Amino acid sequence: MLELKYEIYIGGSPEEVWEALVAPHQVRQIYFGSVIHSTFKEGDLLEYIGPGQDGENTLHVFGTVLEFSPQKAFRFTHKVGPSYLKEPDAENYESRISWLLEPVGGTTKLTLIHDNWHKDDPSYQGSQNAWPMILSNIKTLVETGRTLSLG
Repeated sequence: MLELKYEIYIGGSPEEVWEALVAPHQVRQIYFGSVIHSTFKEGDLLEYIGPGQDGENTLHVFGTVLEFSPQKAFRFTHKVGPSYLKEPDAENYESRISWLLEPVGGTTKLTLIHDNWHKDDPSYQGSQNAWPMILSNIKTLVETGRTLSLG
């Protein structure tokens, strides 16, 4: 199975990194205007909604919360929103995203694992391109209070 895995060290506490992953005012900055809609309870729906092809409330990604352990782990299933499917009846494959946080000295090691990909999932390439930008935005936001100007 395909897997995308990234590890970065961020000059901030696990609490600060966690806030960048879930707090609406910070998520909006790192995910290009999108915010998470969820109760964050295991088994409940999670949606990333924001500006896009379908207007201001485009559903970009949705899934099910698998684990929500503040400052430690955040896992959920991942499917793309309808506007990302090229054909109306296209298969919407499911993968899994895991955010793992670990304190290391005065920093936080942030590991992102995006796995359980179907070999035919067309969103793999887009995710492979987007994750380095998102991770860079998280690191920059926590360390400087702003994000990168990525266009």
